[in-house]
Amino acid sequence: MVVVDVADIGFVDAHSESNRRRIKNLLQPSREHVTNCHMTNSNASTRPLTELQQAILDFIWSKGSASAEQVREALLPKHPLKDSSVRTLLRRLEERGYLSHRLEGKTFIYQAEVPARSVAARAVQHIIERFCSGSAEQFLVGMVDEKVLSIDEIRRLAKKVRNQK
Repeated sequence: MVVVDVADIGFVDAHSESNRRRIKNLLQPSREHVTNCHMTNSNASTRPLTELQQAILDFIWSKGSASAEQVREALLPKHPLKDSSVRTLLRRLEERGYLSHRLEGKTFIYQAEVPARSVAARAVQHIIERFCSGSAEQFLVGMVDEKVLSIDEIRRLAKKVRNQK
């Protein structure tokens, strides 16, 4: 929806060519302004994490907090990244709601905003939706069939679920 203040246009005759151009220019987005796009947490967090994003979060969870330089050093030698690349990854994780930062002197110190367990639950939920048509039961049956979980482990899980009610 576009809102135009009548004071910006003044009294116009919409049939006049010059007034039509004036109205058109007022309704067009200004090239002088930058639009900032904000993603909601629900939209951002539905995408699975990449291996590199996961490695960054694992390091920050283990340390409690870290600077971009500490993250860069921790990723070596498996992920040799430039400082600017690490900062971009951290900023994107922050935009998605996984991290926040505080300023210590001139250095950003990042800390996790989401516990590891919540991220793991989201990853499993993504797998259930993608490969099991949204059925947790089908997921668990597959885990037993593939010998990832035993029947005894499923029974213990069922008992925990019953006890939480």
